[in-house]
This record gives sequence, C-alpha cells and structure tokens, in this order.
Amino acid sequence: MTDDELRAGEVAVPLPPATDAGVYFIGVINTPWKNRGECPKRGSLDGPVCSIVIDERWHQALADIADHPRIQVLYWMHRARRDLVLQTPIRTGNTTGSFALRSPVRPNPIASSVVALVGVQGRTLLVRGLDCLDGTPLIDLKPDRKATPA
Repeated sequence: MTDDELRAGEVAVPLPPATDAGVYFIGVINTPWKNRGECPKRGSLDGPVCSIVIDERWHQALADIADHPRIQVLYWMHRARRDLVLQTPIRTGNTTGSFALRSPVRPNPIASSVVALVGVQGRTLLVRGLDCLDGTPLIDLKPDRKATPA
C-alpha cells in the first residue's frame, strides 16, 4: 500500500487552495529513522541520541537553553498527508476521526515531543526522546516547565 492509498473506512477531503499563515522553519532534526515504519510511535527518553541543528540566523536564541534538562520540540511532519478526516490505523483497524488520533496525518502536521537535552554543541542540540523522521523541519523549541530549575 502506498502513502496515497486509502484504507477501508478512510475519507479524504480536498485541501483549501491556500494556507492561512506562514511558518519559519528554524532548523532541521536528524534522527536514525528514514521512513514512517521505522519511527517509534512515541519517543523514549532512553532512546537514541538525535541532533537538532539550528539555522545560523537563530543561533543566539539558544542562549541559556542548556539550563533546561528537558525541552519541548515542535516540528513539521513534512512527509505526512494532510487530507484525511477519517483514518483506519493498522494497529487497531478501527476507523477514527483524525483529531482523535496521534497520527502524523492531519490538516496541519505539527508534532510536539518533550525531550531530554543531552548536550549543546554550538548550533546543535543533542537530545533523547524524539519520534520523527530524519530531516524533519523544526518549528520551535521551548523549555519544559515541569523540569525547569527554579
């Protein structure tokens, strides 16, 4: 089955002709996973070390990021389709609304992971806990308040 084919029960809708807002990709995420089948369903804080490379223009925004043991990573699932309103996950075989799933297939394929910050090397963050494909565009980084020092 290709990524374009629908499973039993799935419904796709036409996408709007234009987007409503713009997003600046601020970097790229490097992981060991090349396709969706290899990618973990959720990242694990004891998973492999992955790197997040920040674009040079945003380098100064990393000031003090090392003070935060965990960070939230927002990223764009660039290889996900965007037109399904009903999906039939292989795992369950039950047709479900896209907003009731954690699937990357959604109108705006934005994902979020809270990761452990292992280290900072210049513009590169070394982290554990990601669950995205190699080459995924980075949208934003935020400290995880639950793990932020007082």
